[in-house]
Amino acid sequence: MLGVCPRSVNRTMPWNPIIKSRRDWETIPNLHDYESVRKDFSWEQARAELDGLPDGQGLNIAHEAVVRHATGPLGQQTAIRWLGKSGQVEDYSYARLDDLTNRFATTLQGLGVVKGDRVFVLAGRIPELYITALGTLKHRALFCPLFSAFGPEPIRARLTIGQAKVLVTTESLYQRKVAGIRETLPHLEHVLLIGEERRPTAIPGTQNFHQLLEQHPGIYRIGPTDPEDAALLHFTSGTTGTPKGALHVHGAVVAHHITGKLALDFHPADIFWCTADPGWVTGTSYGIIAPLTNGLTCIVDEADFDAERWYGILQDHRVSVWYTAPTAIRMMMKVGVDLVRKYDLRQLRFLASVGEPLNPEAVVWGEKAFGRPFHDNWWQTETGGIMIANYAAMDVRPGSMGRPLPGIEAGIVKKTESGGVEVLNEPDVQGELALRPGWPSMFRGYWNEPERYKQCFAGGWYLTGDVAKKDADGYFWFVGRADDVIKTSGHLIGPFEVESVLIEHKAVAEAAVIGKPDPVAMEIVKAFVSLKDGHEPSDALRRELLGFARARLGAAVAPKEIAFLPTLPKTRSGKIMRRLLKARELGLPEGDTSTLEG
Repeated sequence: MLGVCPRSVNRTMPWNPIIKSRRDWETIPNLHDYESVRKDFSWEQARAELDGLPDGQGLNIAHEAVVRHATGPLGQQTAIRWLGKSGQVEDYSYARLDDLTNRFATTLQGLGVVKGDRVFVLAGRIPELYITALGTLKHRALFCPLFSAFGPEPIRARLTIGQAKVLVTTESLYQRKVAGIRETLPHLEHVLLIGEERRPTAIPGTQNFHQLLEQHPGIYRIGPTDPEDAALLHFTSGTTGTPKGALHVHGAVVAHHITGKLALDFHPADIFWCTADPGWVTGTSYGIIAPLTNGLTCIVDEADFDAERWYGILQDHRVSVWYTAPTAIRMMMKVGVDLVRKYDLRQLRFLASVGEPLNPEAVVWGEKAFGRPFHDNWWQTETGGIMIANYAAMDVRPGSMGRPLPGIEAGIVKKTESGGVEVLNEPDVQGELALRPGWPSMFRGYWNEPERYKQCFAGGWYLTGDVAKKDADGYFWFVGRADDVIKTSGHLIGPFEVESVLIEHKAVAEAAVIGKPDPVAMEIVKAFVSLKDGHEPSDALRRELLGFARARLGAAVAPKEIAFLPTLPKTRSGKIMRRLLKARELGLPEGDTSTLEG
């Protein structure tokens, strides 16, 4: 069991029932009564679940995620079990993680890095990435992750915008992607290379990561950290223009911690696997911070998606809570359920999904394949944590985002001519999804772009840019990004609804829908589909799909055109890039494609 042991929680919140046995606390959801929890919830109570720095010196993410466990009864529990793509398995206890992250923090100190400096990481899911993240946060510098699959130009753009002082990367990635642009990065003072050898590197202007750690002590005292001190800088691509750097603070840990308990139903002995890369905000908020603050064991897999490997990990490492992405679920659906049934997955009790809306068919398939539905949830890089979710104790409504977290006020609004917003209270009316500011993990700005940040707020609301609706029972339903919604013959059509119907067809693996200009209807619905193995594009299949969609959606909503593609363009976090399909269809500029999957 990876050294996992139950622990008593000495700070319980009002919604936590008294737990009398292991069986109870594994099966009774933390959020067992939604309405009463919302009524009694406060962020102050959530903050009380965390220790804070000694002597009242503030709140630091790394202290809550590592130090307080390492110096307590969880010191020898496995914090991270790393699975190498070549079969390696290595465990990092909370005590060992504390030592290594202390060494990295003192390394930064020795390099002259000070509070607020930006430390970038360009690496795959390897242990050094996680050591760097937590050591950087201990030192009160900003952790800035990059996708390892980025090319030189998106790397250069982000390092330049963030004025990177330190870059941690591997020898291979540096040679292939950074060496050629190094002279264009005047702020980059230190490059630390991760290699197999613990010796000085032969590459000019670089130092060996492991050698530096060995030279520095494993003792480090975190300095005073105000909850509003900057901690994380996550880049997110816009439809046009340069990438935006969303800035988050150390106080965000309150939301990370409590949303892990409430939305993902973390319990003390859970073994948790978040499949996301930390280059994407999910891989940091829920691949590092939330599970570690809750004292869990985290599985980290270096390898890319492979259905058989994934099922083996779930079985062999007894994963109990699993957080993945709709794209991965659809890829598993494509393989079929027969493979799943070869594995013993009885330990798996909660499945969740994020990244883009989860089609109803995928929710139902989870029940068919695993005996449990996938619980979709919604949030953004800017929100820093889960805002709306389907919970363990509530019925899942396939296709719904769920209901807002305690402490989160969500609404459907429309902008007014005066620059304010009008709240749309009638059920099932489409409008922009908005949130009342004030939750701890809300971003505090776009890096050096104050005007761009101000445009995200109006009338006392944060405007998400997502079009949604709310039903009579308070469940929210995603319609599309504001610039994705299709206006045809007087109707507003959300692409997600059309896509969800198309993937119900036995031949369709994935679908994406755009609006194509039309002189009569203003726009028509055009769909792009990729097919499952064993099915080939043909005019006959195109006609079949058009009829299939028309029968289920009606003539006004169903696509008028269907094109077949081998694969759909996606970001590296798995989101289908509809805007890219539209730009290519219409011959328009493609905008920022730095996050496009290779």
